[in-house]
Amino acid sequence: MSSEASKYLKFGSVTVLILCSLGYLAYTGVQDNESYYVTIKELNGMGNEAYSKRLRVAGNVVPGSIKRSGTRVDFMLKENELTLPVSYTGTEAPPDTFKDDSQALADGSFGRDGVFHAKQLQAKCASKYAPQPGAAPAVEPGKRMSQNQNSDASGMAN
Repeated sequence: MSSEASKYLKFGSVTVLILCSLGYLAYTGVQDNESYYVTIKELNGMGNEAYSKRLRVAGNVVPGSIKRSGTRVDFMLKENELTLPVSYTGTEAPPDTFKDDSQALADGSFGRDGVFHAKQLQAKCASKYAPQPGAAPAVEPGKRMSQNQNSDASGMAN
């Protein structure tokens, strides 16, 4: 084999090795960040599979269940008639909208102790910003705000 062919072979093998390493790192990175969304009912039915996966569980926070201890927050999530104890130990404080009856999404893992151990927590205010039942929408569907309001005293719309 000539010296020039040997150089190409070495360069090609190093390139293939680098590309394989990058592919492996990309694959494992995706696997580590992958989380499955499950309901509380589905979580209870998963068996041993629930302990080995990163999961996301949503539900409403049970009123009076929030217990804060330093950076740790323990609470109960409720979905229909099922409840799930959750322990949040993330690096950030829970959001301001995390209150009794708020909708919460916990991201973490289910422990063999029957508690969902969350590393991330998202919350949405229960119904503070929802329209009142029977109230008319602020804007009629299909119209811009300026079409609903008169622009001057003559009654002409924009």
